[in-house]
Amino acid sequence: MTLKLQMLGTGSAFAKMHYNNNALLDSGEAKLLIDCGITAPLALHQMGLPITELDAILITHIHADHVGGLEEMGFRMNFIHGRKPVLYLAEALVEPLWENTLKGGMLQKGMFERMEDIFEIRPLVPGEAIDLVPGIRAELISTKHIPGKDSYSLYINERLFYSADMIFDPGMLTKLVQERGCRAILHEVQLLGEGVVHTTLDELLSLPPELQRMIHLMHYSDEIEAFRSRTGEMKILEQQRVYDVEHELEV
Repeated sequence: MTLKLQMLGTGSAFAKMHYNNNALLDSGEAKLLIDCGITAPLALHQMGLPITELDAILITHIHADHVGGLEEMGFRMNFIHGRKPVLYLAEALVEPLWENTLKGGMLQKGMFERMEDIFEIRPLVPGEAIDLVPGIRAELISTKHIPGKDSYSLYINERLFYSADMIFDPGMLTKLVQERGCRAILHEVQLLGEGVVHTTLDELLSLPPELQRMIHLMHYSDEIEAFRSRTGEMKILEQQRVYDVEHELEV
């Protein structure tokens, strides 16, 4: 079974040349969307992928570049296609996603009064790997991003680490590779400035070369072209290119 990755976008929250950092995983049997930011519906349209072909959506945290497209997705699926999208997210995110983000635009008395009226909610427990869709198994890993807000990265099919927004955690990356058999790391990167709530390029460049060779950079700002020769052993993920995970990303 070949797992394919296509980034809907690879941009940071404020990027204008690159769409929100959301990803499509395709196992050949099912399709999983990782995060659904503001630009996700447009990116899917440009990719020629109808939203009805998505088997599930997984949310890592509730910033707009990761959840801003859920309102459109939920309304379109319910009103046009007559079914609820399957939505995976950590138990800790269910209430704040509805109360703090979606409720203001989606609440309709007598129709949509809870998030469960719009989405088929499937809560996840961090640290427990489960089969999300055929061919794709994932485990939520709690990672630090904004103080006081829950955020999670993913370990997929026991070989692929997918970071959400997170501060630098070299110990976790090393443990995943040395103890859990991780073969590829898709990691967010902040190109400029101090890494207060993100991982900076300089921090990633401090990793050993053998670990850098496993890293593919994403969630970058529009200055990325100026950094193409400055990423050490790390590669840059390209927006909307289809990657064969085993043959193009893993080492």
